[in-house]
Amino acid sequence: MNGGISFWYADDGLPAVREPLSGDAAADVVIVGGGYTGLWTAYYLKKAAPFLQVTVLEQQFCGYGASGRNGGWLYNGVAGRDRYARLHGHEAAVRLQKAMNDTVDEVVRVAGEEGIDAGIHKGGVLEVATTPAQLARLKDFHAHELSYGEKDRELYDARETAERIRVAGAVGSSWTPHGARVHPVKLVKGLAAVVEALGVVIHERTPVTEIRPKHAVTPYGTVRAPYVLRCTEGFTANLKGQRRTWLPMNSSMVVTEPLSEEQWESVGWAGREALGDMAHAYMYAQRTEDGRIALGGRGVPYRFGSRTDSDGRTQDATVEALREILVRFFPSLAGVRVEHAWSGVLGVPRDWCATVTLDRATGLG
Repeated sequence: MNGGISFWYADDGLPAVREPLSGDAAADVVIVGGGYTGLWTAYYLKKAAPFLQVTVLEQQFCGYGASGRNGGWLYNGVAGRDRYARLHGHEAAVRLQKAMNDTVDEVVRVAGEEGIDAGIHKGGVLEVATTPAQLARLKDFHAHELSYGEKDRELYDARETAERIRVAGAVGSSWTPHGARVHPVKLVKGLAAVVEALGVVIHERTPVTEIRPKHAVTPYGTVRAPYVLRCTEGFTANLKGQRRTWLPMNSSMVVTEPLSEEQWESVGWAGREALGDMAHAYMYAQRTEDGRIALGGRGVPYRFGSRTDSDGRTQDATVEALREILVRFFPSLAGVRVEHAWSGVLGVPRDWCATVTLDRATGLG
């Protein structure tokens, strides 16, 4: 299968779509966008102030965008951290990094407390180097992370790396415990159900066409609220006056058929770490709950400035480029079938300096 929906939805099933907005309405807070950003915001608002009337407006269904198509990493990475340190001081950036570390555990905690079975396994994140140039970058990266207070990060040589995951030609790696594998659709569907049970009103199939002060405008009516929160990431460009706020960028993923026990023995990966590398054309991968490899990254040709994605298809050359990465990392899997490929849009700051990012694989990536 290529496109249509992500493997995660093919695996867990599409959700029953909630009713759209049926006319003008009012709330204390209206959240535009039913992905992770919008749903986590709704969750913590209701936990902090249960009396608030919170409404979520989603153009398709919760998790339709990057939240339902990504690589399934919970990750402590911070984009633009050095810039943040220059603006606010090194100690402030260290506190920000600690908050990001804690965020991984917080997601795991909430999922357990709320009964969300999202296939979470906290095996950390292993980032490997396979060339001398990558090894130099890896060592610099590792030292830089330590300078921001991540004292529990570990640096491995080739032998120690192979003891975790047998990546062909790996000459070293850096591992942080602050990461986990997750089934992104199970998490986003579970989170939507939890916030709805807390009293949040969710309207799906309700595109917001314009955000004005205290107004979220849709074809079906306007929701008025003292606070309107835009949580639309790569789909921000669809809003009136917001075309250049975020750069919509398309990225792609593939997932293999389930591997046999013998194949897993050849690969290792018993710790189920999230896997990345130090190449400029990045990749990210996970060992899924049902024993597959899901892998994404920069394929070629690479759709850039692609606005939004309606069909989820990815180009054959991109699928082949991702498969080549898979086989280069794990030559013993050369005969393994790619069972599903898909793509989607993530939002990138036009200056490439966001404040924080919770998931290196936010958009299929």
